[in-house]
Amino acid sequence: MRRLLSLCNPVYAAALAVKNHAYDRKWLRIRRLEWPVVSIGNLSVGGAGKTPVVMALARLLTANGIQADVLSRGYGRESRTVEQVDPGGDAKQFGDEPLLLAQAAGVPVYVGANRYQSGLVAEREVAGPRIHLLDDGFQHRQLARDMDIVLLHRDDFSQSLLPGGNLREPLSALQRASVVILRKEDAHLEEQLRIHCQKKPIWYVKRTLMVPSGMGKVVAFCGIARPDEFFQALRQLQIEIVEAISFSDHHGYAEQDIRRLVQSISSAGGSVFLTTEKDFVRLSRTQKAQLQGVAPVKVARLEAHLQNQEAILSRISQLLLRPRS
Repeated sequence: MRRLLSLCNPVYAAALAVKNHAYDRKWLRIRRLEWPVVSIGNLSVGGAGKTPVVMALARLLTANGIQADVLSRGYGRESRTVEQVDPGGDAKQFGDEPLLLAQAAGVPVYVGANRYQSGLVAEREVAGPRIHLLDDGFQHRQLARDMDIVLLHRDDFSQSLLPGGNLREPLSALQRASVVILRKEDAHLEEQLRIHCQKKPIWYVKRTLMVPSGMGKVVAFCGIARPDEFFQALRQLQIEIVEAISFSDHHGYAEQDIRRLVQSISSAGGSVFLTTEKDFVRLSRTQKAQLQGVAPVKVARLEAHLQNQEAILSRISQLLLRPRS
């Protein structure tokens, strides 16, 4: 199927080039908010680790007295209106990633397909200087940004464009980036990366999977873009996985999924369910209760630790000193 879809790659590439050229020439309108926008995005479809980085940046800014918020599309949400995410709300209303950010990042999160309108709501509700963190914003060129941070996954170097591959844009698009982020374990790719982004700053992030102690025999499940990375990380932590179950990215859990998980823990001899933060927020209260009636449901938390935080903080905070047009 991928080989067949790759025949459409030139059409996709041509449409992408026309769109970007129109924005570069300012033929398409770009809207600017009052306060600076820092975009955190990637080139591929899912799995680059944007959410933990957005969370880390939000915490870094607020810990240093800089007001911040997050503007997100809210992938998979049922509502189309612009609204602030209620941390106690539902993933169907807000999307799993915005809900997780609202619960864990400690900053207001606003969702809406039109991120400019979301930013206007944010600026009306809370006055004063701030940094808007634009989640998954590299391709959302309708909103002007003061800084473009792009995360790369090692697989991006060997992928092709959609629809035959996983890349939304080619590696040459990194010329638009302000900063590129690589995982610390992928530092050996820096020389190859320099071919595409030349003298752009490269930041490194160390990712740590935090797992509760005393796990026992685990039925691990997730609906994320790269499930094998999750299962492999658990095994590296010496977690005994008796069954690993994966669903599609942003999977909305249904009754048959819960039945499958309940049956699996019995048949595999498991003693605990283990899943990701994003999956946990997608489970309804009823679904959590159903699973917990059979075995405890534990959550593995992925933390991103940005290297050289002082330099990162200095660069972002400088944006607040620029004259606003």
